[in-house]
Amino acid sequence: MRVIAYYRVSTDMQVDSGAGLSAQEDICKAWCAKNNTTLSESFIEKAISGAAPLDKRPALFKAISSLGKGDILLVARLDRLSRDIYGGIMIDEAVAHQKAKVISAAGEGTDSDDPASKMIRDIIRVVAGFERSITQFRIKAALAAKKARGERVGAIPFGYALGPNRKLIHKDDEQPTVARMVSYREKGYSLRQLAEKLNEEGLLNRNGSRWTHDSITNALKYTPIGTKHLTNRSWS
Repeated sequence: MRVIAYYRVSTDMQVDSGAGLSAQEDICKAWCAKNNTTLSESFIEKAISGAAPLDKRPALFKAISSLGKGDILLVARLDRLSRDIYGGIMIDEAVAHQKAKVISAAGEGTDSDDPASKMIRDIIRVVAGFERSITQFRIKAALAAKKARGERVGAIPFGYALGPNRKLIHKDDEQPTVARMVSYREKGYSLRQLAEKLNEEGLLNRNGSRWTHDSITNALKYTPIGTKHLTNRSWS
């Protein structure tokens, strides 16, 4: 029997701090020590939502694929595997197909497959899904409140910076490139032609990357051209 650990953190902040990963690792190692076993291998999923399907979670897919008969897929808590009841059931079935089983170091009904234990697992997944929905609702409400106060929400567009009271102000070193975009656009350049032209002239995006159809579109949304021409097929 091998014990394969799976760790997941859902935000870049957790990845950078390492706190979420190290805590999960400590919990799983403590479970192994208590059960007189050791971890054979560990798989880490960084900045991935618990609602993401299995085909969007390469580390989890590899962890399950590596399981053999009688092996254990160990997690600190069931919500590390999934925050969705249907996703959790699919993962259970994938693990069972490998003739292995899921164990939560926190217990959570994974010590047995009797009806009561299965019900506990399902309840925990429903609660995890509810918590995720509440978090999303609070974030949307907070962003809506910021927008109502005139504060900037989301990414800062090219050509602008955050000024006082989180209002957008012109970024002097980027506005000349924006003006060039508008000029070429008004001459009839398509979005792709415009991207190619700027790249040829060495007028790159903020992070030094080359312009693309999509990044040009995002930048032009905040220019005098607005979205009127962006939705015109003849200008695509």
